[in-house]
Amino acid sequence: MFNKYIKLVIAGGILVWAIFQFVDGNIMNGISLILLAGIFVLFYFKNEFILLAFLQLRKQNFAGASKWLTYIKNPSTALIKKQQGYYNFLQGIMVSQTNLTQAEKFFKKALSLGLNMKHDIAMAKLQLGGIAMSKRRKREATMLINEAKKLDTQGVLKDQIKMMKDQLKKI
Repeated sequence: MFNKYIKLVIAGGILVWAIFQFVDGNIMNGISLILLAGIFVLFYFKNEFILLAFLQLRKQNFAGASKWLTYIKNPSTALIKKQQGYYNFLQGIMVSQTNLTQAEKFFKKALSLGLNMKHDIAMAKLQLGGIAMSKRRKREATMLINEAKKLDTQGVLKDQIKMMKDQLKKI
């Protein structure tokens, strides 16, 4: 919705207003305004539309997640670097249903921009491995699936990795 820097300017303005409230003796107003400024700082680091898209994905509502992602018009100005990675990760998941070549580009861009959690990186590499496998690039698929297995320390993707390796043997 807002540019990433506008969110910080708004938070700074609200913080100045909170200081004026403290000086005037309105302590409760000042505390409330500091909490309001904290929300804008939170949304600087965690984009609200990406959070809503993840919520829709949790419900298996791909159309709803795609709708929330379309609200981000220019990801390079509206999002910080890690958020751009997650934006591309989500776009890759959406596009992987229809266009594998474009999904591969999104997943590679997401990995180059960076993802915070190891299981997200593992999921992106597993998706890339599946795309490589469907394009008959066995060596690349094997490498990506093994990297995903190393990154999946909690065993969340264990079944998917095993299934992919079984399919890879058939190629």
